[in-house]
Amino acid sequence: MRLPAVADRFYPGSPKALSQIITKLFPATQTVAKTKALALVAPHAGYVYSGALAAETFYAAEIPETVIILGPNHHGQGAPVSLSIQTWDMPLGCVPVDTVIAEQLLKYSPHIKIDETAHKFEHSLEVQVPFLQMLQKNLHIVPLVLSQLSYTLCEEVAEALARTINGSDKDLLIIASSDMSHYEPRRIAEQKDKSALQCIEQMDPHGLYCTVLDNRISMCGFIPVTIALLAAKTCGATQAKLIGYTDSGYVSGDTGQVVGYAGVLIS
Repeated sequence: MRLPAVADRFYPGSPKALSQIITKLFPATQTVAKTKALALVAPHAGYVYSGALAAETFYAAEIPETVIILGPNHHGQGAPVSLSIQTWDMPLGCVPVDTVIAEQLLKYSPHIKIDETAHKFEHSLEVQVPFLQMLQKNLHIVPLVLSQLSYTLCEEVAEALARTINGSDKDLLIIASSDMSHYEPRRIAEQKDKSALQCIEQMDPHGLYCTVLDNRISMCGFIPVTIALLAAKTCGATQAKLIGYTDSGYVSGDTGQVVGYAGVLIS
């Protein structure tokens, strides 16, 4: 079992409190049109900061029974592309890994390695799971933690994802977990994040990769987003819709050092 690493810190550890807060975070209207997306980008901060935007993003998409979650490696442990195959023991119930999809990824890419150490303390994937559980009662996940990869390696991992998705008879959704700029004044964070988001909205993964590195944008999940864009485009995605953008300053009151958050639907 993969045990929760950030329950009672990033989100409530009590099942009742967790389900209540997520229900409140979902849009009040129940008539939101659901998009059959190929991928989405969602923030992964504590729910008090980015939970409302994450909830709005997830709620706008159809959540299938199997979701591939890509997150950045914040701790530097494990293989560069680490796959978890353990069952995730979450406050809202256990979530199994879709082993059929996991096996296909391993088959298509020698760079993807089974490595639980990268997942043990990583929050970027974990915080997404309760939202998914609330929207899909028969949830299975395929969790991948990604280190800093070359663009060529991003392409190779994306190709494995696309081949798996195109070859499966299941509906599959990729989630790229990322926050945007970290600890910048709001004005600078907005400026930097706008340039990165423009690349995403233009469906330009190479532009995103280069923009983040060239402008030193501290977008922690740009590798997951790059791979998600590459794979989604190969699977036929043609558009990326910005659901929303916000930052931590709207909650903390500190606009001198904000963390930016964005939600994007790719279909």
